[in-house]
Amino acid sequence: MTESVLEQIMQHQDDLRKEGLEADRLGRLADATVDTMKAAGSIKMLQPTTYGGFECGVREFAETVMAMAALNPSAGWVNGVVGVHPWQLAMADPRVQEEVWGADDNTWLASPYMPNGRAIAVDGGYRMSGRWSFSSGTDHCQWAYLGAITCDRDGNFVDPGMLHVVIPRSEYSIVADSWDVVGLKGTGSKDLVIEDTFVPEYRVMEYSRLLDGTQVRAAGLSQTLYRMPWSCMFPFGITAATIGICEGFLAEAMDYQRDRITAQGTAVRDDPYTLYAMGDAAAQIRSAREALITNAEQIWDLVDANKEVGFARRAAGRRDQVHAAWQAVRAIDDIYPRCGGAALRMDKPLQRYWRDAHAGLHHAIHVPNTVYHAASLSSLDVEPRGPLRAMI
Repeated sequence: MTESVLEQIMQHQDDLRKEGLEADRLGRLADATVDTMKAAGSIKMLQPTTYGGFECGVREFAETVMAMAALNPSAGWVNGVVGVHPWQLAMADPRVQEEVWGADDNTWLASPYMPNGRAIAVDGGYRMSGRWSFSSGTDHCQWAYLGAITCDRDGNFVDPGMLHVVIPRSEYSIVADSWDVVGLKGTGSKDLVIEDTFVPEYRVMEYSRLLDGTQVRAAGLSQTLYRMPWSCMFPFGITAATIGICEGFLAEAMDYQRDRITAQGTAVRDDPYTLYAMGDAAAQIRSAREALITNAEQIWDLVDANKEVGFARRAAGRRDQVHAAWQAVRAIDDIYPRCGGAALRMDKPLQRYWRDAHAGLHHAIHVPNTVYHAASLSSLDVEPRGPLRAMI
């Protein structure tokens, strides 16, 4: 890789900005955007080198996702979501890795992990049915990671509980008209449907084994990248994209305000109140960026030193990750009203960035309730239980 992925992406920044508007109109990424991402290998950043990936560090991945999101919010979001799936597939059975990447190592996998599937154990695997929402970038993916719950033939939940199942495009259908939303429209996060499909056991991961590190140990992976906790890596790209969208908003707002005259007849450049708000927002967004990346790098250093990343540290990491997203979005909320009424017009990019940033907060990994609760209990040396341990 003579040029970094980020350097290659930035060579197309003008086109990516224009294609962001096209994606919003299409309800999915523009084909030209996907071509750019594939040529740069932006979804391969966390992919194993054995299948043409780059095995990048967390800072390089986050900064690339942020830059993409600042140019084209929907592309940044897809980069952050779909870009983590190769990290997980690296821990999967070698047979499924070969199925996905053997013929084309630039093959993308969609998701979601929400356990909306019902998986019934049969000889050699499971029979699975279900419907899943929010499959970001799915039109451009040929496989999907889908969440399921194991159950008996009467629908009762049984062990081992939650599964992550790898499914080829030929075995699920995309519901074309299922993505009519206010924000992140260009991500094309449509519904997927499966009806009584057989899934061989080697395409299945138990979520509990992924969460506690058993999966990566069984796969025999020694790289620091793949030994990173799920609770750090899974949310990482999503939060990076949300912060990147806010950085894009800030850049657009600065450009918009450059020659603007307020309703009072004052040039913004001479308005100390607006300048203060813009300066404070810029600092808040910068702080959010560094908080997210620094947190991941600190966990990386622990893993690299073969030190345990205990529950309390993982919970604190999740707290800081969630806070970074909210901090960045709150910052743009302080700027947008100061841009005046004309900034609400649909032909101005500010409204699209604002909508997309707020849509980013709606992802389940950005809900602070149980995350903050668990982190606070841990800091008091109280062991969180039950739902408080979810996604940590």
